[in-house]
Amino acid sequence: MIKDYFQQALLRFNTDIFQWYGFKKEWTGEKRESYENIIVNDDSATLPSQAEVDAMIQTIKDEETQKENNKTSAQNKLKALGLTDAEIEAL
Repeated sequence: MIKDYFQQALLRFNTDIFQWYGFKKEWTGEKRESYENIIVNDDSATLPSQAEVDAMIQTIKDEETQKENNKTSAQNKLKALGLTDAEIEAL
């Protein structure tokens, strides 16, 4: 499954406004779901800059990496205590 980091990032902006963004019907570029095709559905919402969206995408990726690293570290610590893979999986 390919994750849509772009839309995950957009969802972290204007969190108090339901469906604050959408995409143009008559879109340009290679993909409809791109920064250049965002439309703001609510006048109280603020469109983040391309740089802010890119930074949020990187933040999301970093969080996922950290989560995987924490999982691996925890499993290694449990193995060091003598637990088997089956016991760890059962947890």
